[in-house]
Amino acid sequence: MKSLCATALALALSATAAAAAPAPAYDPPVNAPAEVAILSGGCFWGMQGVFEHVEGVRQVVAGYTGGNAATAHYEMVSTGTTGHAESVRITFDPRIISYGDILRIFVTVAADPTELDYQGPDSGPQYRSEIWFAPGEQQERIARDYLAQLTASKTFSSPIVVRLDPARAFYPAEAYHQDFLVRHPDNPYIVYNDLPKLQALQAGFPQFYAANPVVFTR
Repeated sequence: MKSLCATALALALSATAAAAAPAPAYDPPVNAPAEVAILSGGCFWGMQGVFEHVEGVRQVVAGYTGGNAATAHYEMVSTGTTGHAESVRITFDPRIISYGDILRIFVTVAADPTELDYQGPDSGPQYRSEIWFAPGEQQERIARDYLAQLTASKTFSSPIVVRLDPARAFYPAEAYHQDFLVRHPDNPYIVYNDLPKLQALQAGFPQFYAANPVVFTR
């Protein structure tokens, strides 16, 4: 079960911090209708909820990656022994929002890149921060360059501990996890941990904020 902790409000980085993070220096344009990003950054409820409110995002699926199909189940992943991380698979239009900007929102709003094997009230390797890059050089180079750029700019006062690995099989989570923030905005966990992230997204990235979320389930 996910714990409740008011101090997890610190997870929601302020709009000031979001705006202070530099845009990726290397982020070449992509003239294609769709691209996929797979990211891990703590509880997938908040990760999915944030990116469902980003312009240019077409679909966000909560799920698991890093382990195998046999253990891609919430009860097993929650033990922290499967190799899986709670993750999201984001399908987006790179002509509207770039992969680099997806990463910028990831490290300044959706997750804290300085927390190792935990995010706010949730602890264990299943809550690690990780970027799973697609085959080919571009996503890997954008991610590596951007993490190095953030380190050099001293955007964060603590070291960045985001892992970077080739994408592995992604397994959608159980139906009751999908669109959890949209369906349960009054849930105490969502209120304390995730709604402040939406406020930070709207304030820090107004050009990318979508008031109406794109939901996975209908």
